[in-house]
Amino acid sequence: MSDAIMDQVSSAVAPEKRESLWTKAFHKFTRDKVGMISLSVVGLYLLTAVLVWLGVIAQGWDELLADGQMGPTAEYWFGTNINGQDIFQRAIYSTKTAFEVGLTVAVVATITGALVGSTTGYFSGTWIDELFLWLMNCLDCIPYYLMVAAFAVALADNPYAMHIAMMSCFWMGTARLVRGEVIKLKNMEFTEAARSLGVPVYRVIFKHLLPNTSHILLVEMTLLFITAIKSEVILSFLGLGVKDSISWGLMIAEASGEVTAGHFCNFFASSGMLFVLVLAFNMFSDSLQDALDPRKI
Repeated sequence: MSDAIMDQVSSAVAPEKRESLWTKAFHKFTRDKVGMISLSVVGLYLLTAVLVWLGVIAQGWDELLADGQMGPTAEYWFGTNINGQDIFQRAIYSTKTAFEVGLTVAVVATITGALVGSTTGYFSGTWIDELFLWLMNCLDCIPYYLMVAAFAVALADNPYAMHIAMMSCFWMGTARLVRGEVIKLKNMEFTEAARSLGVPVYRVIFKHLLPNTSHILLVEMTLLFITAIKSEVILSFLGLGVKDSISWGLMIAEASGEVTAGHFCNFFASSGMLFVLVLAFNMFSDSLQDALDPRKI
């Protein structure tokens, strides 16, 4: 039999290669026009934050460039505030502040929630599960903004008091989701097989259970990212957030006194950039959740 015929026979009897769930999710997401557009907008914001962090743009956000308040000009696109500072540069620099807070809080809170949720889920029904559930219920009883104020006082106006307060609150939702998923996964055959082979508990949790919750963690991280940014804006507006930099919340707080005098540039620049980022990230999160939903792929 010739080589060509042998190749055809081999290709006919060879089993078809199956795509992984992640590959299918990737293909589904790339076909989602809304998801791709929103991802492009988020990527543009991220690029802006990186350029600010590298010192390429918006480094004169705190410089007194003009004599008092001015309207939009060719030099100052959104005018200047009452101190003569460029509003556009301040709004651009605030993008770095938003991403610093969002990424830090989202990553730490997601990791904390994953560790606690997987542990309590594996030991559900034991004193370990009861202890963490009691702790989460106690923290849920404390109003969020009261906790932030308490951290700010306890840490003596430490600039990271807001970050610590957010991370202390935001991990609980992720922990509850992961706990429920692990309770379902720990009774499946692959987990039972690992335990029957004498695999240590920590390896069962970190190698077999947590990887199967990665789709939940990825979506939760995107949601926590935008929640942290919105919380930072509110806290900065109330004077409990950013202390040694500029953020959209501080700009909105400044604009609250300027709007009554008919100056809207500060308000439109900060709230506009916040609105676009929040809208794009919410749409991105929805598309990502649809792409990673096991029932749909």
